[in-house]
Amino acid sequence: MTAKILLIRHATHSDLGSRLSGRSRGGSLSAVGYTQAHAIARYLAEGRLDRIETSPVTRARETAAILSSRTGLPVTVAPALDEIDFGEWEGRAFAELEDDPRWRDWNAARSVATAPDGESMASVQSRALAHIADTAKSTRGTAIAMVTHCDVIRAVVAGVLGLSLDNLLRFSVDPASVTRLEVGTWGAKVCSINEAVPCIS
Repeated sequence: MTAKILLIRHATHSDLGSRLSGRSRGGSLSAVGYTQAHAIARYLAEGRLDRIETSPVTRARETAAILSSRTGLPVTVAPALDEIDFGEWEGRAFAELEDDPRWRDWNAARSVATAPDGESMASVQSRALAHIADTAKSTRGTAIAMVTHCDVIRAVVAGVLGLSLDNLLRFSVDPASVTRLEVGTWGAKVCSINEAVPCIS
């Protein structure tokens, strides 16, 4: 019997597109983000959902809290779903990072690059995939929402599909989107990537 894993990227937050927020505890959802989070909560509440997990980061926890308020399910914080540890890059503006050759190397060769004083993409992939496999094994037959981050989801999808981490930027994972997996003792498969949810009031 399989578990259904719904990987949800947190909704839009105040630093999106301008700053590498990383694991900073700031970056609360913007007004657009709250609208998105409520829309995805309504959407997911129409189907089966048995459990909600979230990254420890504020923007993910706020998204998960809205889903919890809609479904009545409690939220469990899962450190394995945390954002990448970007080390000394955390909190820096993207415009500033563009002048750092290490940043360009990071984006060109994710399979071998490591953020300065931070985490490698391979490590992110390993912890996220291990958590998904362990959770699925202990909760077979359930549907679990995991609220996490763009590149964490990309790393998981790449791992399941057997893609190189160097190819992560070839597909999108938008804010408040859903990526679905089925996971069992036989392995895992990707059922959808980057499902968009219309923000209908």
